[in-house]
Amino acid sequence: MNPSRNPFIAGNWKMHRTVSESVSLARAVADGSRIGPRTEVVVAPVATALAAVGKALEGARVGLSAQNVHWEDQGAFTGELSPGMLKDVGCAYCIVGHSERRQLFGETDANVHRKLLALRRHGLAPIACLGETLSERESGVTYDVLRRQLDGMLGALEREEATALLTGLIIAYEPVWAIGTGRTAKSTDAQSAHAYLRDRIRDRFGEVADTVRILYGGSVKADNAAELLAQPDVDGVLVGGASLDAAGFARIIQAAG
Repeated sequence: MNPSRNPFIAGNWKMHRTVSESVSLARAVADGSRIGPRTEVVVAPVATALAAVGKALEGARVGLSAQNVHWEDQGAFTGELSPGMLKDVGCAYCIVGHSERRQLFGETDANVHRKLLALRRHGLAPIACLGETLSERESGVTYDVLRRQLDGMLGALEREEATALLTGLIIAYEPVWAIGTGRTAKSTDAQSAHAYLRDRIRDRFGEVADTVRILYGGSVKADNAAELLAQPDVDGVLVGGASLDAAGFARIIQAAG
């Protein structure tokens, strides 16, 4: 990890845990994790538990993230939540563009771009996900996919506008073939993808690239977190199933230093 970028550890609980179970898990993470002085930790419970978890985490060194958002402030969008609503229940972060949203619910790069702008407008930090499928990886087009997704998410912004968007933006590289499969990208492969993304941002927008934190996600566990986090362009991890176990998640947090 680059010492100029604070390590960032996020737990995506996906569609797991009731409200009471989420509160218990959040308290266990907050009470049982030895969080380093520079490390930031965030959990993303289901939408129904956001308010209760936010209240349970008041005063703790664990932040609150939503798993999705709509780009409009209000309107006839049944089932959706706006950035203002998320902020109202204590969220400071929001995951957007996760591969499950892309594959199962038709999320597009253009919609992710809208969501990024909306979140930044409300002062929330997006955790923007991208990554290639197994077939794309085997076809040798990983970097083409990453470039298309990254450029689509950031849109056709001028450098000044892009700098404002990128300040506080967190990117999560999640190779789709490694999510929930037990397969993890080699640390060197993760580093190569992260370096490519940072170089692409630098080519388009300049030195702000050095401030953007890029996380790795995809079957992250306590026994592989340290090796991943040791890579110079891996600034943290986005953890799925392993974040549902407070003790295991605590070990991942400790791997960040």
